[in-house]
Amino acid sequence: MDPKKGVTTLTRKNWLIDFSLFMTAIVTGISGIYFLYLPDGGFQGGRNPMYGIRIIFLRETWEWLHTWIGVAMVVIALVHLIFHWKWVKSMFKRVISGASKQLNPRARYNLWLNAVTALSFLVCAASGFYFLFAGASEGGRAVDPMFLFSRTAWDMIHTWSGVVILIAAILHFAIHWRWVVNVTKKVFSRAERIVPAMATITIQGE
Repeated sequence: MDPKKGVTTLTRKNWLIDFSLFMTAIVTGISGIYFLYLPDGGFQGGRNPMYGIRIIFLRETWEWLHTWIGVAMVVIALVHLIFHWKWVKSMFKRVISGASKQLNPRARYNLWLNAVTALSFLVCAASGFYFLFAGASEGGRAVDPMFLFSRTAWDMIHTWSGVVILIAAILHFAIHWRWVVNVTKKVFSRAERIVPAMATITIQGE
């Protein structure tokens, strides 16, 4: 296919996966920032002065969004990993063999940025699943299961690995900005061409 007129099926699938990952990351990131500034615990008039404050949604809604959109993001990230598995294996072999030193500075930067993103995502996802099954502290009322670490330690791991992901994702998005813009334009320009064509077929069939 002529790159000036459209995108290949493979590129379109890649774009759809990346777009889905981006949208779920936005929701998960914003809800994560909400909990960073409005932590769990306390009671009205107690040690949590932010108790009961509503920002757009109720706290329960923010919890639902963060939990289940976060789960969706993990699933999409796994699809993203599978989609790029050949690249991952190739880069891993290069790192192990020392051949990564032959890459140009931009490629090495992209490689290590991807590694940091993947590692922090893995840690954040694992700690997120801990809270999915162990539950929240409910202001200290729920018993701490003490699985490997305390609930407080898991909370710190989840919070700061999430911060690392956010920073790495922004940098990752920045270095791929040109690809994002170009492919997005082509995807939507193709959609605009399909709609008139379908309308013409419908009119002719009437």
